[in-house]
Amino acid sequence: MSDLKSTLTEQMKDAMRAKDKVRLGTIRMIQAEIQRVEVDERVELNDERILAVMDKMQKQRKDSITQYLAAERPELAEKEQQELEVIKTFLPQPLSDTEIAQIIDDAIAASGASSMQDMGKVMALVKPQVQGRADMGSISGLVKQKL
Repeated sequence: MSDLKSTLTEQMKDAMRAKDKVRLGTIRMIQAEIQRVEVDERVELNDERILAVMDKMQKQRKDSITQYLAAERPELAEKEQQELEVIKTFLPQPLSDTEIAQIIDDAIAASGASSMQDMGKVMALVKPQVQGRADMGSISGLVKQKL
C-alpha cells in the first residue's frame, strides 16, 4: 500500500474518533475515487497518481464553488469549500511563483525548446514536478509566455 493511501486510512480513523463528519465524508470520497480509478484501470495507484486524482478533485471543487456562488447558493458553496480544505491537507505545499518560473526555465533549457511547437516537450518535463502543487492552466500560460 502506498504511503498516501495509508495516511488517508489513518486520517479516516482519526476523523471517526473525533466525530468530524465533514472530514470523514471527504476522506471517504477521496478513497472511493482512488478505488474507482484502480478498478477501472485494473492497477494499483502509486502516490503520484493518487496526487493527480486529488488534484482533479480539487479543481472540481473550485469549479463547483464558482458555479454555486454564481447561482446564489452559498450553502452549497460552503460545503464544497469545506471539502476543498480537507483535500488540500493531503496535497503537497503549493509552489511559489519563483519556484514555478525556475522549473519552467529548467525544462525549457533541458528540452532545447525554442518555439511554441516545442511546448509539449516542455510541459512533459514540467507536469510531473508541479502535479498537485500548481494549477496546470496557469503553468501552460507561463510556458507560452516564455516560448
